[in-house]
Amino acid sequence: MTHGYTPIDKIQIYASLRATFRSGLTKPIAWRQHQLLQLALRSTPIWASRCMMHEVVMGEITPVFDRALTCVSKIEEWSKDKSITDQVQDWQKGWTSRIMRRAKGVVLIIACYPMILSLQPLYGALLSSSSPKSHHITLRSSLTICRSYPDKDAFRVALGGVPEITKMLELKWDHIFYTGNGRVARIVATAAAKHLTPFTLELGGKSPVIVDTTADIQLAAKRTLAGKTTNCDQICVTPDFFLVERLVASKFVEACGALNMPSYGAYERLKGLLDRTKGIEPTVIADVEPGDSLLEGEIYGPFLPIVTVENVDGAIDYINDHDHPLVLYFLLQTTLRRRKNTTNGNVCINDTFIQLSISEMPFCGVQYYSYENFVYGRALCEIPYEEEPFDMLRYPSYTAESVAFFSQVMKTPILKSTNPAEVEVKN
Repeated sequence: MTHGYTPIDKIQIYASLRATFRSGLTKPIAWRQHQLLQLALRSTPIWASRCMMHEVVMGEITPVFDRALTCVSKIEEWSKDKSITDQVQDWQKGWTSRIMRRAKGVVLIIACYPMILSLQPLYGALLSSSSPKSHHITLRSSLTICRSYPDKDAFRVALGGVPEITKMLELKWDHIFYTGNGRVARIVATAAAKHLTPFTLELGGKSPVIVDTTADIQLAAKRTLAGKTTNCDQICVTPDFFLVERLVASKFVEACGALNMPSYGAYERLKGLLDRTKGIEPTVIADVEPGDSLLEGEIYGPFLPIVTVENVDGAIDYINDHDHPLVLYFLLQTTLRRRKNTTNGNVCINDTFIQLSISEMPFCGVQYYSYENFVYGRALCEIPYEEEPFDMLRYPSYTAESVAFFSQVMKTPILKSTNPAEVEVKN
């Protein structure tokens, strides 16, 4: 076994999970509510053993506890069938038409981020196989949470790296949820395509911070550094690099340097064995040029690279010339119409990281609500025998009357429209 990984020959979970799902054990709402309550109850004592108690309570224990309980109270409402009888055409009113919410089935969740929030898909799926690679304190706690569920037939955990994940991906799942980087995401997508398995990719990415001349520089630096150092920067939505207008660049660097607080996360340095007496302080790196290695992959470290731009338009151009950000942060006091000209997961204005506290928003950048991601809408239509007299025109032999009936929709008037682009050009 490498690094405590699950031996490949011991990853024998698929058949039993499939049998559990087919048995109907997981279908009752009361069963799912019980699992969610266990997730809330079992998270607190496990995570209480970690250092930086303030960050753990604020960023990890509280969200899991609160969201698990929210799901308990909402799941019955979310699971209800939705009648669409009042939306159909008049001649279909006598039918029973509805959309039923049904679980997709056996789900594989691959979580590579070292936070308990990587377990968020559990709220929606309640079937998990987690395979993160490093950060053993966090991972052991996450594994303990998953393995503490009473219904062992419905929840299985495998810990591993590329070989173990590859083994899991050889199987035909009903849905795959992957949280991690783009390199592994391509492997996941390729494996899913082999079985035509639907999948969700919740990918990390560079999350830039734009600071302009209207920003409250002191407060911008304070909020930025707080987001940057939370959980020692081991968060997919952490502020990654900064695009600062030239007129305030030196002032912003100075403001960041003044925030030397001992409570900020200690970045531990790895040298063979973990030496907890040494660390790397949060470091501002000014005048970083485009093309620098700090601007390539996600940093996940205590470095705050600052790229100087002439104006916000220059910052927007830089962002659009690179991969889409997971989150785009604006530090400013004016409302920018130009932020509409970017493509990214989320936008947060005048703060960083704190947007994760809004439980009602979709999971990070992919715009998926957890529950909606793991169910599908099964359409049901029931036509009573009594409706037969109203459906006679569909049968041969076809007549002018039947053609006229089915052609009625084409008599709907089409409103005159104007191309807005052409109007703008003329003006």
